[in-house]
Amino acid sequence: MTPNHAVVSPGEWLEARKRLLALEKEHTRLRDKINAERQALPWVKMEKTYVFDTAAGPKTLAELFDGRSQLLVYHFMLGANWEAGCKSCSFVADHFAGALPHLNHHDVTLIAASNAPLEKIDAYRKRMGWHFPWVSALGNGFNSDFHVSFTPAELAGGKVVYNFTEIDGGDAYEELPGLSAFYKDEDGTVYHTYSTYARGLEELVGTFMLLDRAPRGRNEGEVMDFVRRHDEYDETPRRRA
Repeated sequence: MTPNHAVVSPGEWLEARKRLLALEKEHTRLRDKINAERQALPWVKMEKTYVFDTAAGPKTLAELFDGRSQLLVYHFMLGANWEAGCKSCSFVADHFAGALPHLNHHDVTLIAASNAPLEKIDAYRKRMGWHFPWVSALGNGFNSDFHVSFTPAELAGGKVVYNFTEIDGGDAYEELPGLSAFYKDEDGTVYHTYSTYARGLEELVGTFMLLDRAPRGRNEGEVMDFVRRHDEYDETPRRRA
């Protein structure tokens, strides 16, 4: 069956590819500029003390750095009464394992934090076969303060803040995803340096970057509608026109 797509000579393809290359280079330069602006953001001193439940016992945010000066916290959607983690967050977390040794040896600790109790986190982590650090923020206000967790009253009360924007509570959920970055200086003072949410998390997902270079791209009807937890895919590979 002939694909419904332009088919041209090798010479014509090369010309089209060179035009795209120019755009890709522009994108790379813009990404470099964004990265520089990100590193130049001012920091905020963390004044509140958060205590997390971890496999090694209660730990403060400063202790989660695990001897390093930089900390990345993935706000993983797993609520206190949920039976499984969010499938989209699970998709993101599937990409952590390969990055961990490189991050750790580059002075960066990566963890996940959820509002579920630790036993529920550990059960889901075991199911997924993950080994990255994952702590419980249940009851300490951390995910609420970083605008990724909302009470039923907040959701019903009108507006909530997500991704630095007021949105209708009816368009939000009890838990939402995000990534926050922190720095700890030699005196032990912790600073919040960066947070990103929603589609700002896409660059964490290597699968997306590969699909974007496949002939059909992400091949989705709605955003991430093809994603399943990795133990829930059908045995037969999925095809879609």
